[in-house]
Amino acid sequence: MVLNKRHEIYSVDGLSLRFVCYFFVTIFALLCLFPFILMITSSFMTESEIITEGFKIFPKKVSASAYKFLLNNPQKILNAYKVSIFITIVGTSVGLFFMSMAGYVLNRRDFRYRNFFAFFLYFTTLFSGGLIPSYILMVRILHLKNSMLAMILPGLMSSWSIFLMRNFMKSIPDSLYESATIDGAGPFRIYLQVYMPLSIPALATIGLFQALGYWNEWYNAMLYIESANKFPLQYFLQKMINQTNVQQLIKQGIVIDVSELPTQSIKMATAVVATGPIILLYPFIQRYFISGLTLGAVKG
Repeated sequence: MVLNKRHEIYSVDGLSLRFVCYFFVTIFALLCLFPFILMITSSFMTESEIITEGFKIFPKKVSASAYKFLLNNPQKILNAYKVSIFITIVGTSVGLFFMSMAGYVLNRRDFRYRNFFAFFLYFTTLFSGGLIPSYILMVRILHLKNSMLAMILPGLMSSWSIFLMRNFMKSIPDSLYESATIDGAGPFRIYLQVYMPLSIPALATIGLFQALGYWNEWYNAMLYIESANKFPLQYFLQKMINQTNVQQLIKQGIVIDVSELPTQSIKMATAVVATGPIILLYPFIQRYFISGLTLGAVKG
């Protein structure tokens, strides 16, 4: 009887603790979702309501004027989407290939100079050449002015990602490498057919960070890109916000109400347009992302 009562007490306490944990996690998740919900609802508010009452979850009047302004020239925004998708896919794919190879080599104990190259990579995280040397390198030496490569090369590799890849590969037993070597496989074949399939969680983690960096690309475009048809999405939307003025409309002979010009709601609409695709991508790689962070962190 005593044991049954104790077991019943423990089970009740366990259920209570689980309920409390679920409750606080739910509240925290709703707090995290609140900015996104506010961003979406505010993008459908009228300009006058935003000025008088601020951003709200439940607008009095639903207006799509901000999206109409953004989609006034759909061909340009579709072209900006194409540029962002191109640099994201190419930059992420090539970057993962090179960074995984670097992590694979630095993980091999039979690589004689691995400590030297590891120190060299770590040293670059402490110091940077600065803007002027980078600009001279890209424009005068590499001649990448107004080139897509000017947006891809600067973010192609990351020392932090290489170390994360190396630490993750330390969790792969060396016996697999030895077995593949006995079967006659070379180092590159072992990298492709043994290490890469086992490193999917780390690849998904690094790939997500890499893709986010390329998707949010605007700084290098501002420095090196001159042609409007090569503007990525973020830089294109930024220029649209900066160019939301009345003078261009007045030159065209259009009479408008300045209070209804979507200068505030368009900021929220651009955020929805820019973050929508990358948010839809995250659920598909969430489980790899979590396991990649945990497994890559416990190995030193």
